[in-house]
Amino acid sequence: MKHVTLPLLVALLLSIHPSTFADQSDVQQTLPDVIQQQDWAAAERILPTVADIDQRQPDGMSALHWAVRWGNAQWVRRLLEAGAQIDAANEYEITPLAIACSSGDAEITGILLDRGADPNTTVAGGETVLMLASRTGEVQTVNALIAKDADVNEKQQHGQTALMWAAAEGHVAVVDALLKAGADIDKQLRSGFNAWFFAAREGHSGVISRLLAAGVDVNDVMNPQSTSGRAPRRGMSALMLAVESGHFELALQLVDAGADPNDQRSGYAPLHAISWVRRPARGDNEEGDPPPRVDGEISSLEFVRQMVQRGADVNLRLEKGKHAKAKLNPRGATPFLFAAFTSDLPLMKTLKELGADIHQGNVDGCTPMLAAAGVGVFVADEYPGSETEVLAAVRQLHQWGVSLDVVDEHGETAVHGAAYRSFAQVVDLLVELGCEPEFWHRKNELGSTPRQIAQGKRPGSFKPNQATIAAIDRALNAAGIEHENWVRPADRKSWDDSPKPPKK
Repeated sequence: MKHVTLPLLVALLLSIHPSTFADQSDVQQTLPDVIQQQDWAAAERILPTVADIDQRQPDGMSALHWAVRWGNAQWVRRLLEAGAQIDAANEYEITPLAIACSSGDAEITGILLDRGADPNTTVAGGETVLMLASRTGEVQTVNALIAKDADVNEKQQHGQTALMWAAAEGHVAVVDALLKAGADIDKQLRSGFNAWFFAAREGHSGVISRLLAAGVDVNDVMNPQSTSGRAPRRGMSALMLAVESGHFELALQLVDAGADPNDQRSGYAPLHAISWVRRPARGDNEEGDPPPRVDGEISSLEFVRQMVQRGADVNLRLEKGKHAKAKLNPRGATPFLFAAFTSDLPLMKTLKELGADIHQGNVDGCTPMLAAAGVGVFVADEYPGSETEVLAAVRQLHQWGVSLDVVDEHGETAVHGAAYRSFAQVVDLLVELGCEPEFWHRKNELGSTPRQIAQGKRPGSFKPNQATIAAIDRALNAAGIEHENWVRPADRKSWDDSPKPPKK
């Protein structure tokens, strides 16, 4: 490389025309660049010199893409008149029309459609521009696409349609436009969701009203092809979706429209579901999701009262369910039993006030007292109810006259329950209230005494709880009962020395 002296460099710079300095930034930038920056003056200067009107940025964005993105209808027209490719997609399969529909820009959507843009253009995943517009909610954009024969029943790769998007987002006017254009109201995904159920889950009462007017059966149920993980249960209705999503006003609207307030086709009824809506489990699976964000002016307890006024049976017993090791059997359970199981004293009091049978257990004979103490708790610390809350629930049940001296069909007592929860103070309280060691010092169906459960001989949780062991030992010593000295085997498969429980 030749050496350039400073005087020569200065002479070269001075020889450059002044106008070149003024437009140096324009020379360095492309038309897509300056329109991206919304530098319309620079775009005016560059446009006449552009050799390729469809020049792209590294990600495939063109000047037309950016003009649409910024909603500049004037520049969209100028670029189209200059020959810009109308359906050009960037590296992410996004066309100018897709951008306009996502932005809800009816004017530019109309310009592009009138110039020949494909109304059935898709983006990655098979989502059509009509779906994008329906999700955004600008009905004029949707109508413009429909007027150009956009397919209202096209499906993306997972089967979702424009109507589903509009319903899920609560866009009543768009739902109305799609229905009038022939959208399939009954199309259901593998998950069981359709437009109706999306609207119920998201709490969109206006869409619900429009779909009811279109002929949807208010008691229709979901039929998911899989119920694993976070998939909905089979038999879920819009009412149950609304309740479990915290949309209490919508749930009442559905009941007023004819939904069955005692519907338990999903395995549970609304008054049962309210227990885990108020107090969900704390595990790391789908049952441990945080409680829903309740919308509207109606609290969960007021919802319970209004449901009972509308015919919900406060003593409804569930018809489905089966026993599994150490877990609470839902079959035969009442809303009050579930409230006791979650140690939800305000809900317990509300249900009692409304006429709940505070003594009724499930088909296995697990009573509210046993459930409140902890029978049915599979993994300690993952179920709702702090030790303080359990103490309050047990004490209140005792004051109401609910018996302590109950053994269910699986050999569980209230003290077994306290051991399952690993709550030493609950053991102390039960003994204080009159639960005699001679009564509860027994093996359950799985071959475990309360002390052995506290030592870790149990399904679910295997960690010993020394405070609970000590509380049980105090009670046994005071009664003159020698406690067993169970030693944890190295092989967990040999822990259970009892016969297997009979199949129900």
